[in-house]
Amino acid sequence: MSLTTQIPSAEGSIQNDLSAQMCKPDDDSRFKLSWKTRISFSVGHVLNDLTASMWFTYLLVYFHLVLQFDNSLSGIVLLIGQIADGIATPFVGLQVGEAYSNPGPRRETSRCYSGLLGKFGPRKTWHFFGTMCILASFPFIFMPCVGCSSSSQWAQVIYFSGFIVIFQFGWAAVQVSHLSLIPVLAHDESSRTELTALRYAFTVASNITIYAMTWVTLGVTGASQQVVGPEDASDFRDVVLIAIGIGAVFSLFFHCGVDEVKHNQVYHSNKNESNSPAAMKAFDWLKEKQFYQVAVLYMATRLFVNLSQVYLPLWLQDNLKLGATSVATTPLALFVSGFLTSLAIGPLTQVVGRKVVYLIGALIGMGACLYVWFGHGEFFQSYGIYGVAALYGAGGSTMLITSLAVTADLIGPHVESGAFVYGAMSFTDKLSNGLTVFLIQYLHPCASCCLECKPYYVMILALVCGSAALLALMSLATMIPLDIGVLPKGYQRISSDTEDDVTPESHQSISVMA
Repeated sequence: MSLTTQIPSAEGSIQNDLSAQMCKPDDDSRFKLSWKTRISFSVGHVLNDLTASMWFTYLLVYFHLVLQFDNSLSGIVLLIGQIADGIATPFVGLQVGEAYSNPGPRRETSRCYSGLLGKFGPRKTWHFFGTMCILASFPFIFMPCVGCSSSSQWAQVIYFSGFIVIFQFGWAAVQVSHLSLIPVLAHDESSRTELTALRYAFTVASNITIYAMTWVTLGVTGASQQVVGPEDASDFRDVVLIAIGIGAVFSLFFHCGVDEVKHNQVYHSNKNESNSPAAMKAFDWLKEKQFYQVAVLYMATRLFVNLSQVYLPLWLQDNLKLGATSVATTPLALFVSGFLTSLAIGPLTQVVGRKVVYLIGALIGMGACLYVWFGHGEFFQSYGIYGVAALYGAGGSTMLITSLAVTADLIGPHVESGAFVYGAMSFTDKLSNGLTVFLIQYLHPCASCCLECKPYYVMILALVCGSAALLALMSLATMIPLDIGVLPKGYQRISSDTEDDVTPESHQSISVMA
């Protein structure tokens, strides 16, 4: 039941507005998230972050240097995962959106699934399902082929592909369901920025955890002064098993601390009014120009962040010939820098705005590319590499947090199709990253290390990552005159599954804030 009623008369409208103003403070306090909810939400992606850190930083290192796969097959392994993830993300987004826009079909599904939807909400249900998939599959990716370690490399690729597809489907389910909770929990720009920054802070902390464990593990086994090789297989296995255990605990915290059913608010137009358009459905986004502009921005951001994360360790090993622990200490510096930067993004955004903050991040990232291109000498190999990592971390974190916040702004109140938007953004991200890594590996000048290898990864980190940052700036330039998220008017808020979430503004047309 809403707190006010709509009265067609002028006097009634005035009374309605006055009543709404009197009730507004109470509603604002209702929408203010407790720290328990904020922290519980923020740790809900830790399992994904831990596994993604292993996937992007060490997958090529593990398959090429430990399992001795050639460069092109290592790229194919990563491409298979990215394609599976790219297909899964829009699928999960559509399923989550369908659960809200068409609640009727729930009766036709199994009682178990219907019960989970009703008790936990579609987002948390898919999050739980994805978590189970990750726990069941990811450890096998960083273990030698069970019973087939002596088989051909193509046979082993088929073996690993099964686990990779399951893992990536689960990873996509967790990512899309978790991201789509941001506009549900946060109802203004400041709150969305805060949730995104907190989420990214735990992402950075998860990456730091992976690199710290890898550093300790490789150092204990005496591999600190030699290049990574087959003898380090057990070290990678141990790191993965510990990471899976940590991620499972944080996923439990998330499910215990976030109540999706209570906080969910779905917006739609009043179908009884002839002048009210239909609610924003998934495929309605495909007609919006801003949807594609934000997609290019997000895709380019992910290309910069992921490619720098993937090829930094290979640059250290193949180009600079540094010890095995360098593949842990240098990425560690990258994410420590990213973590410290993430703390300042919220306050800085309030002062200069999202677009200026993103511009600053992109320029810092391009500075890292220039440092890689021109850096050389003993000082650079000993200390300069940490400066490179710090610049990549600061620039990447600024660009990623801001691009996620821009995506949340695009969705605004249209949370009924928010999961589809995040799924579509992730689709462009996964497909572009997978194809780019495959092409880089396929165009690698040789199967094993040689003189031609040395400048190759320098070009990747400097030119390819720099081009991704430049593409992001070009997309940003097209959005300078725009208010992000201002879409056709007429979308209205309806009551959620709990009466506490209904506000006096429930019957007013709302446009997305910039």
